Amino acid sequence: MRISLPRLFAAAAAWTVVMTASLATRAEEPKKDLPKTIGSIESLDPAFAKLVPSTSTIEVLGGGFDWSEGPVWNKADKYLLFSDIPPNRIMKWKEGEGVTLFKEKIGYSGKEPFTGEEPGTNGLVYDSEGRLTMCCHGDRCIKRIEKDGSITVLADKYDGKRLNSPNDLVFHSSGDIYFTDPPYGLPKRENDPAKELDWFGVYRLSKDGKVTLLTKEMTRPNGIGFSSDEKTLYVAQSDPAAAIWKSFPVKQDGTLGESKLLFDATAWFKEGRPGLPDGLAVDSQGHIWATGPGGVYCFTPDGKVLGRINTGEKTANCKFGGDGSVLYITADMYIVRVRTSVKGLGF
Repeated sequence: MRISLPRLFAAAAAWTVVMTASLATRAEEPKKDLPKTIGSIESLDPAFAKLVPSTSTIEVLGGGFDWSEGPVWNKADKYLLFSDIPPNRIMKWKEGEGVTLFKEKIGYSGKEPFTGEEPGTNGLVYDSEGRLTMCCHGDRCIKRIEKDGSITVLADKYDGKRLNSPNDLVFHSSGDIYFTDPPYGLPKRENDPAKELDWFGVYRLSKDGKVTLLTKEMTRPNGIGFSSDEKTLYVAQSDPAAAIWKSFPVKQDGTLGESKLLFDATAWFKEGRPGLPDGLAVDSQGHIWATGPGGVYCFTPDGKVLGRINTGEKTANCKFGGDGSVLYITADMYIVRVRTSVKGLGF
C-alpha cells in the first residue's frame, strides 16, 4: 500500500530500470549516484544486539522503482521477487545478476487503461508446491501461477460481492490463506463507485475455495503474519489516525478471537516519520519485524520494541531470505537488505 502519489521524478536521482519485451532482460546498471547504503540501524534494547550484528547496514540492491512491495524469497533457485505496483510489474533480484523483469500485467490484466495509482500485484508468497500466489490489486483477486505458467484465480468474491483489492497474504500450515482486503487498489479507494463491500476485512481462503470473513474491525488492514506456533495472527493497520498493529488469537477452527493492541505508532507517524504500518515478517524466535513510520520495527510477541531499521523512506514490506537470516526490505523506490543473526520462519 502507498499512502501518497508515486515519486514521479525519483528515478532521475538514482536508477532507471530499462526493460525490453523479454522477461529475462537485465535491468540497466546502477548509476554512480545510487547509494550503497541508506539510513541507520537503531537499538532500543540490549536484546536487539543478539538479533542484528553491529556491523550490519541497510544495503541497497536496486532503485528507481515507483513503489516496491511484496518481497518473497525463492528457496529453490535463490532469488528474490517483489512487486513494483504502479507499473504493474513483478521484479526479480538475484545475486550477481541484479534486477530483471519477472512478469508484468499480472495485478491488472484488463484491456482498458487502469485509472488508479496501484494496478499491480502487492503481497507475494509461495505455496507448499512452490507456486507463486499473489494479491492482485487491479483485478481485485488472489491469483496463482501454475507449474505450466497458466494463471488460476483463487478468490475474487466474498458472499457474492467482489473483493476490494487483496493486499497481503500468508499461508497457514493447513494450506489455508489468510489475507487482508483494504481499498488501495481501487481507483478512488474507499469512495470508488465499484466498491461492493462496506468494510475492509481480514479473510481466510480455505483449500476448498471458500472465503470466510474473520474480522472487519480494522479500518485499513494491511500486512499479515502468523506467530511461530500459529496460535496468533498479527495484522497491521495503515490508518494515519490509528497507525497500529493488532494480534488475534487463532481458534481451533481457524477463526479469530478477540483482538489485542500490539503496538501504536501513531505518534511517530505524526511527528514526521514517513510511512505507516504495512508488511511484516516473523522470525524463528517469535520476533515480529514490521514496516512502519520511518522503517522496520522489531517487536517481541508482547509488543516491546527492541530496535528499528531506519530507512528514512516510506517502507512497505519485509521478508527473510537468502540463508534465512537476510531481511529483504522494500522501501519506496529501493530494494534493500539487512543481515541479521536470526532466521525467518520456514528456514
